[in-house]
Amino acid sequence: MSKKECQTIWQEGTDMPLAYLAIGDKAQVTALDYQGAERRRMLDLGLVCGTMVEALQKSPAGDPIAYFIRGAVIALRDEDAKRILVRRFA
Repeated sequence: MSKKECQTIWQEGTDMPLAYLAIGDKAQVTALDYQGAERRRMLDLGLVCGTMVEALQKSPAGDPIAYFIRGAVIALRDEDAKRILVRRFA
């Protein structure tokens, strides 16, 4: 299933992987599928429950994607962003 197909499946107010957030959309972090040092890294980047995230732009190759998180622009690989659940807002 492509990212575009997945974007149409998730409705506003339901959880979805951050990787499927369309450029320009905003969402709130609801869960992290990480353990140990990887989880600590994501928390240190500001990805805690309730944090607002905005997808800003894709790299020319499409991966990574730049996200606006707590006043900073952070690039995350697709494989990492798929493990972060968010709730999209219009």
